Amino acid sequence: KRDWNINVDELLEASVHFGHKMKKWNPKMEPYIIPKCLTRSRSHLINVVKTAQYLSEACDLVFTAARWKEEFLIVGTNKKVADSVFEAAIRAQCHYVNDKWFSGMLTNWSTTKIILSKFRKLRIKEKIGGLKPRDASILKRQLCHFERALEGIKYMRRLPDFVIIIDQQKNYTALRECKILGIPTISLIDTNSDPDLAF
Repeated sequence: KRDWNINVDELLEASVHFGHKMKKWNPKMEPYIIPKCLTRSRSHLINVVKTAQYLSEACDLVFTAARWKEEFLIVGTNKKVADSVFEAAIRAQCHYVNDKWFSGMLTNWSTTKIILSKFRKLRIKEKIGGLKPRDASILKRQLCHFERALEGIKYMRRLPDFVIIIDQQKNYTALRECKILGIPTISLIDTNSDPDLAF
């Protein structure tokens, strides 16, 4: 059901309007900042009315893409948002990366597919069991390594149609790979980001 009410007061309550310090800002973010308005800590204030407008447009886009059964990938590797990314992806039944983005995950998709296949085989091997203690220990170590990086994409069979990136600065490698492959992205950005990079 297409029904979202993006409330400006809720955005303010969530402190969405606080940007980075003035010395760290990107001048391309000027249209999205309230002019001549700084906090005590010399941080920019973001225009939440524009934020609500763009958020509504992003929701429309996601809604339409979901109706067409498009594949989504949510990327948020910052420790502060890792749990939220996991919960949102599970609720939306889409793929996610919330620990570490390994370089070439999308641009080197043929290799990623081979690694994912190996990961799935190891999981099956673990479920079957019957291994010697030493072999079981090695298998557990291998699985632990794979799970950190691949748990959220273990069922991904092809490149995603859309990628939602939380914190463009932190996940720049993911954004760059999406740009190379022409995968549309929705990015949550701050005053230190380049809005032209998301498309």
